[in-house]
Amino acid sequence: MAKSPQAETSLVEPSLGETRIAKCVEAFLVALASHASPATVAAYRHDLAALCAFTERREVTEPAALDTALLRAFLGSERSRGLAPRSLARRRAALSRFADYLVKQGELVDNPVGLLRTPKQPSHLPRPVDVDALARFLDTPHDGSPLGARDQAILELFYSSGLRLAELAALDLKDLQDSRVRVIGKGGKPRQVPVGRRAHQALAEWLVCRSALAPLNEQALFVGQRGARLGHRAIQKRLAQLSIARGLPEHLHPHRLRHSFASHLLESSQDLRAVQELLGHANLSTTQVYTRLDWQHLATSYDAAHPRAKRDHRSKNPTPRSKP
Repeated sequence: MAKSPQAETSLVEPSLGETRIAKCVEAFLVALASHASPATVAAYRHDLAALCAFTERREVTEPAALDTALLRAFLGSERSRGLAPRSLARRRAALSRFADYLVKQGELVDNPVGLLRTPKQPSHLPRPVDVDALARFLDTPHDGSPLGARDQAILELFYSSGLRLAELAALDLKDLQDSRVRVIGKGGKPRQVPVGRRAHQALAEWLVCRSALAPLNEQALFVGQRGARLGHRAIQKRLAQLSIARGLPEHLHPHRLRHSFASHLLESSQDLRAVQELLGHANLSTTQVYTRLDWQHLATSYDAAHPRAKRDHRSKNPTPRSKP
């Protein structure tokens, strides 16, 4: 029997308990599932299960007791047990979304999370793979098997279109449209991104032999050996294995391919807005950080483009005006 799409990636769902807070969390997650991805719902469940465990230890059972002081203490306890800043920021985001839900349900008067500071995020970003090294890696022939064709299509599509792992894993056959692909990004926002020539060729090769693995009623674009949708962890594992097998002297994961896509495209096009649209970023500032913009390039572009920044090179020392 084929596994469900979630079966290959999800762990046992954490217990939420039996308090009124826990029951509100469960209702919130049900409402969230109507418009958010399964990965988002699973992440929120994990974060809010930690809140439920914390409130149970303190014998807090009612949603009305979730004030700023209590939630600050919760985040402080999570920090004390070694949670990274990125995880703490995600905890805070889950709390805020849950608190908004409680306000709408009349359980809270206002959202207490607004008074909590977001943990400072580290500036570390994955280093893009060298262009030539990545080209050699992608050009390495596969073994000609259906799985080899599938893996090549995954690699090319990641680098060609800058997709997130969840976006690629969720693709269905109907999402392919000639030289573009339709994806559902963060927050359930759809976007269309182009598919390059090499990725298009790799996808065509995969589609020819996909039927050797996928049953007729399977809509997932990428499937595993048992014919079910390929899960997140399986994709990550295949990329790591391929980097070793093909002699890439560094670890490879989906986010690094996405980062390489953005960095290489920005380096060539210098079109920050286009890269922002392709990545599906809501804010330009996210793209600026993500792509490690070079300040000198920005300064040079500013000097060349801004009408009040252009210098008059005819004279470095302007002649002083004579006194009246």
